Amino acid sequence: MNVLIKLESIYEAKLLPNNSYYLVDRLWPRGITKRRLQGVIWLKEIAPSHVLRRWYHQHLDKWSEFYKYYWLELDSNPAVFTLFLLLRQKKVITLLYSSKDKQHNHAVVIRDFLLNKLNPHQ
Repeated sequence: MNVLIKLESIYEAKLLPNNSYYLVDRLWPRGITKRRLQGVIWLKEIAPSHVLRRWYHQHLDKWSEFYKYYWLELDSNPAVFTLFLLLRQKKVITLLYSSKDKQHNHAVVIRDFLLNKLNPHQ
């Protein structure tokens, strides 16, 4: 199954009409108005728990541990189902995040998790 999950920083995203955008942060991004994100679905329930998010911000050097712990959270998170449905319909989705680090953020884990669950043998 070919699925496409894009990741974009909320601060750099050029939002196009009729696309599926999902803000995956638990907290609303600083400096971003709700008007700017009109049409974007805020899936704050899919974000890392408050405890895990705080722990990671204090231990930025422990990316692999954060990745593993967050993967476990996602595995029991019902909010993931929303994105599964869209991907099974072969919809392109864009996950928006506010982290300044493009390679080490929770949206990366969400993308990898979804791709793994949809294509477990790849």
